[in-house]
Amino acid sequence: MREEEKIIGTKVLLVGLDTGEETDFEHSMNELKSLAEAAGKQVTGIITQRMGAVNNAFYIGSGKVEEVREYAQQCQAEEVIFDNTLTPSQMRNLGKALELPVLDRTGLILDIFALRARTREARLQVETARLQYILPRLVGMRENLGRQGGTFGGGMSNKGAGETKLELDRRKIEHRMSELRKELEEVTRNRETMRKKRSQSRIPQVALVGYTNAGKSTILNHMLQLYGENSEKKAVLEKDMLFATLDTNVRCIRPEGAGTDNRAFFLADTVGFIDKLPHGLVKAFRSTLEEVRSADLIVHVVDFSDEHYKQQMEVTNQTLKELEAGDIPRITVYNKADKSDMQELPRIRDRQIYMAASLDRGTAELAEMIAECVYADRVVREVLFPYDKGNIVSYFMENATVLEQEYREEGVWMRVSCHKSDADKYCG
Repeated sequence: MREEEKIIGTKVLLVGLDTGEETDFEHSMNELKSLAEAAGKQVTGIITQRMGAVNNAFYIGSGKVEEVREYAQQCQAEEVIFDNTLTPSQMRNLGKALELPVLDRTGLILDIFALRARTREARLQVETARLQYILPRLVGMRENLGRQGGTFGGGMSNKGAGETKLELDRRKIEHRMSELRKELEEVTRNRETMRKKRSQSRIPQVALVGYTNAGKSTILNHMLQLYGENSEKKAVLEKDMLFATLDTNVRCIRPEGAGTDNRAFFLADTVGFIDKLPHGLVKAFRSTLEEVRSADLIVHVVDFSDEHYKQQMEVTNQTLKELEAGDIPRITVYNKADKSDMQELPRIRDRQIYMAASLDRGTAELAEMIAECVYADRVVREVLFPYDKGNIVSYFMENATVLEQEYREEGVWMRVSCHKSDADKYCG
């Protein structure tokens, strides 16, 4: 069997338009190819055009459309994917002219998210974003799917045509979106309850963020192996592909082992960011990304081996600002540094660390950095409170980490890890 016959997936042609606004158009097209492969598609060709402005009717130039149609036939493409978001009219016009299903970058990312979603919350969020995307494109997508003989919107039939059928589809989508909003409100309340319980434990909360495929899940898994409980059962999926992990996972890390004086923290692995991440997805995943907004510390993971890592860092910074999390203290992790000329790893510089998570070079040092940051304003104190000071004991139970506690004849003896201000006020 030939190698190309082993590949299973829709054959696609990628189309890009370089208007000169992109800092690195070639990189953007390579990323689109990686996205298509992450969606299980087989890229059979790439065609690009350089033009000063987007064509309002076809996105690319009208003369280029015929070239794309002929090239799609030559490479036996079953679908054409464009490198940017298309308007509903552009998608409709291109579908008619190319006589093939048309997909844009946003639709492609939505397809990947639909494939990766595992938890109920993620599935609800993805379906909400997909329906928001579909609704204004209903006419063009119906024509596309008519050529495929497929369906969309959760099994809605595409038989028949005309305004009556389209209106029926719109009503079905709007009704489903209303149902999804109610289900998501329930899931969001449950997540908020869990978040509050973690907050009440007074254990600091740390969020891993960064560009997709930077190594966040690898870092979490290696920390679990070193310091977590039931690390094999609690490990998350790690794979060298875009958006391998979609769901937010939170694990408790105890850098100093199981002793009573450990500096534990909750570590959350969040969905990766990407350039041109659809706004609808950021909005749909807002409840999941609350783990970032509520974090005491952000660990920004960067793929240092990627020549475009600075651009990827900027994308992450912009997304954090959009999430109103731009001012949270952070550590910057330059991961995969072993693939550069850097030899001795890890290297630590202030709140920056160069490491290689896959080789477990820097995991322990990063855990120590995190603990030092989140516990920088905490001290350990031993104090004896008379029994008539029960209100102070209750305060420490709620606002500190009680390491040890004994009921003695003179009162309640406690060994606590607390904020320095509380120690100065109550433990003098």
